Amino acid sequence: MFLRHSWYVAALSSELNERPIARTILGEHVAMYRNFEGRIVALSDTCAHRGYPLSLGTVVGDKLVCGYHGFTYDAEGTCVAVPGQDRVPSRLAVRTYPLVELGVWVWIWMGHDEPEMAKLPETPWLLESEEWAVVSGVAKIDANFGLLVDNLLDLSHETFLHNGSIGTPEVATTPLEVEVDDEIDMVNVYRHMNDVICPPFYSNTTGLEGRIDRWQDIEYFPPGYYKLNSRIAPVNQPPAPDGSDHHAFHVKIFYGLTPSTDTSVYDFWALSRDFCVDDRDIDGFLEKMQSSVVQEDVDALNILQRRINGGQEIAEVSIKIDRGGLSARKMLERLTEEELARQS
Repeated sequence: MFLRHSWYVAALSSELNERPIARTILGEHVAMYRNFEGRIVALSDTCAHRGYPLSLGTVVGDKLVCGYHGFTYDAEGTCVAVPGQDRVPSRLAVRTYPLVELGVWVWIWMGHDEPEMAKLPETPWLLESEEWAVVSGVAKIDANFGLLVDNLLDLSHETFLHNGSIGTPEVATTPLEVEVDDEIDMVNVYRHMNDVICPPFYSNTTGLEGRIDRWQDIEYFPPGYYKLNSRIAPVNQPPAPDGSDHHAFHVKIFYGLTPSTDTSVYDFWALSRDFCVDDRDIDGFLEKMQSSVVQEDVDALNILQRRINGGQEIAEVSIKIDRGGLSARKMLERLTEEELARQS
């Protein structure tokens, strides 16, 4: 079961223009576009006439014209014109989805009830500003949502899967701490590494070389919002827990985990930094490096899903590093039970 009473990342802001795009989100076909007034719109990607994808249509002014028979829809999903007649049947309408654009991400509410704005994450770091520079991207993974959750809540795999970019031996060997807050539905995973190797991801952007202090603090808000607070500082000058560490370099790595089908998921990512904000070369380097890291995850999770699809039974054996992922699973199970209870 998909959790529908939630906000999910639906698109990069840069993806939405006058040419519609198609996404399958929580098993539903959605067409999204930005009309000529600048408004972002999400409609069911199925024309009410013969079911043709509206994402293959054309935006004309503030309306979307179906590319099959020309049925025309406004931003509220109402069919306002049909070819060959003046009267439009009242049943010609399609579902709309609430969208909110926050910086480089566009969020969608998949519930059938009124959207809860209080559940929308606060993401000021995803806005271009004088304090933060942002790069972003998206990847489609042919693997189930749970595999991506496990991947992101256990960063020890960086040592092995991403050893040419962000992984160093200490990521796997340093103990972690896990905290669960059931009041606000959040899982925290902390890994603080002192006097460790500086990986290329950071040495090529911060200018630090050799040994560093490196903190990784994960905040996961099920089902679909993940923030990794990464802090890098010269060795023996550790970051400060309250963020008052002007000698440190701060990178916030975000993931929007959006289920597409039972066996596929969108992996939206964004990376914000508070140093060299106007350096376009660093923008390009980090975008290329992060895209490569994400692709390594994509390849690994696709392999796991193919094993599952082939009927291979995998007897999981969990260890200490899995505590974050196991806590996330437990919270997702509770949220699913609560959503089922609301529907009954």
